[in-house]
Amino acid sequence: MTDMNNLSADQGLQKVSGAAQSAPATRKGMWSDGSPDTSGYGEIVREIYRPQSSPRPLEEPHESVLARLEALTEEPFWRALWDRGELTIWVAREKLIEVMTYLRNDAHLRYELCASVSGVHYPHETDAELHVAYHLQSYTYNRRLRVETTCPDADPHVPSVCGLYPTVDWHERETWDMFGIIFDDHPSLTRILMPDDWVGFPQRKDYPLGGIPVEYKGAVVPPPDQRRSYR
Repeated sequence: MTDMNNLSADQGLQKVSGAAQSAPATRKGMWSDGSPDTSGYGEIVREIYRPQSSPRPLEEPHESVLARLEALTEEPFWRALWDRGELTIWVAREKLIEVMTYLRNDAHLRYELCASVSGVHYPHETDAELHVAYHLQSYTYNRRLRVETTCPDADPHVPSVCGLYPTVDWHERETWDMFGIIFDDHPSLTRILMPDDWVGFPQRKDYPLGGIPVEYKGAVVPPPDQRRSYR
């Protein structure tokens, strides 16, 4: 199996572009295909918007951030996107710790805070099904940056950034709990929401929609798989 993170920048972009193009052009309802739509919005049809990269140079100060990273290390990212007022860079997992260290410590960057770590599951992106997004903020320069890395479902390992940003301890635990992404060298990678013996990762898009009844005073809400399907 090809490891996407070992591809060159251009090859990696082509890989993701091809995966995005193979995905359905539209999505129906409120949930991903394959899950019962219990929302009543099954007739909604939405286009899937997946921009790939932005032409450079970007507007300042965003171009300066990219240029500074490129000056500090070789190929720090293989894709950069300025979209809807936000800058995102895609970093190979092998380069993640090095790049995040520069982002935190370099005097021209100074992203002192990692506000959150989020998992994403794209089943159609072969060899890059699992994504991790890091939301950084620079107090010094009052700007934000999203860093994203990927790993294949068959090898769901990403290095932990707890050593750089201790606040992400619980964020990485939750991402592991919900998506099954293993953060190597995390100090205590255990479930944080689900029971320790829970099987599966509930926020993956191929996870079956089901559950247990929720009891309220005078009423019981049945689990999603037992409610009426609007499809």
